Amino acid sequence: MQAGLIHAYLLDGEGRGRRLSWAEVETWDAAQGRLWVHLDYTVAETRAWICEGAGLDPLVAEALLTEETRPRSTSVDNGLLIALRGVNLNPESQPEDMVSIRLWAEETRVISTRKRQLLSVDDLCQQLENGRGPRSTAGLVVELADLLVWRMSDTVDTFEDTIDDLEDRVVAGASGSLRLDLAVLRKQTITLRRYLSPQREALARLMAEKLTWIAEQDRLQLREVSDRLLRHIEDIDAVRERAAVTQEELMSRISEQLNSRMYVLSIIAAIFLPLGFFTGLLGINVGGIPGSENPQAFVIFSVLLVITVAIQLVVFRWKKWL
Repeated sequence: MQAGLIHAYLLDGEGRGRRLSWAEVETWDAAQGRLWVHLDYTVAETRAWICEGAGLDPLVAEALLTEETRPRSTSVDNGLLIALRGVNLNPESQPEDMVSIRLWAEETRVISTRKRQLLSVDDLCQQLENGRGPRSTAGLVVELADLLVWRMSDTVDTFEDTIDDLEDRVVAGASGSLRLDLAVLRKQTITLRRYLSPQREALARLMAEKLTWIAEQDRLQLREVSDRLLRHIEDIDAVRERAAVTQEELMSRISEQLNSRMYVLSIIAAIFLPLGFFTGLLGINVGGIPGSENPQAFVIFSVLLVITVAIQLVVFRWKKWL
């Protein structure tokens, strides 16, 4: 089981946590203090302990071990089953590929499981080791949710900087990879928005739970976290709308360029159409072609063609086609 244990902390109620070994976790009881156990659910020993050794309801155990989960918050007896997601800030990963964490929270114990690393969890561990961490299990859940939302700020700011740059490139008339960059940005914002909306609903449900071990101060902090998450959602919606408008402007500019080029080609075709008709008519290999015996006929014909082009240009200018 040691392989599946990422870390375990015993909270002292004053903001500090002491790391526990797995042997200490197995002998823990509520009289010693509040416990937080963080596990990798992909390890077989972890799955066995959650199903058989943790004393959890089978539905709770299944939720802690499920591969795919949507952000949610559900009360079961006097505990909370919570699923949250954070942006993926691991190397060589995309932020919108969000990392999930599942928690079972009781008054004296929190069990959390994950597959991939979450930097917000590392931040929380650092707080506990520095004596600035949560003092209760409810505070631990709230602080983790707060850190998850704070970690989203840099990603949202990056999206805003990206759309600013893309808008400037469109105004400057640059093209290149603009269409691809806009499509990637819209995909990222849509994917991130798909998880943040239910996460806010989960936090709202968490605030509404009438559990005695959730203090009023924790509910107030949850409200602040929910409001900050709402601002992130609104910022992402604004970026997505700006990306759509920028893409429309880009397509409009491309269409204008195409129309301009087609217009030039149409003018050129209109100029050479009568010239082609005259040269084709006089180029037929039959008797009676005017000027066939006159040595100046070619010069005269060329001058007539130039006069024809000049008349066309005057007519086009008069019609304001040029």
